[in-house]
Amino acid sequence: MVSAVSPLTLFKCLNDETRLVMVLLLQQHGELCVCDLMAALEESQPKISRHLAQLRTAQLLSSEKRGQWVYYRLHPQLPEWAVQVLETTLAANHDFIAPYVKRCSALTGANSSSCC
Repeated sequence: MVSAVSPLTLFKCLNDETRLVMVLLLQQHGELCVCDLMAALEESQPKISRHLAQLRTAQLLSSEKRGQWVYYRLHPQLPEWAVQVLETTLAANHDFIAPYVKRCSALTGANSSSCC
């Protein structure tokens, strides 16, 4: 079954910089923990979790709890058109996402473990 994400839902979610950055980081890295996103965005856990909940409710993300941490990824049944929008946006905006990637060693590969 394909996720029921509409264009209106996708673009409303991406209208917020925090959510846009999170989705682009997940597009680039596949899966990230809440603590990785906190480090990359330099935001508190409650703010990150609130935005992640909105993205999950909109069916843009799926999550998996491992121990005390929750890991997020793009929803595996995201429509192909939505995946293409995200791929194109990421490919054309590496300068936009680069500062966020630098803030967390899990994203830059400087450390093989995540921020957790």
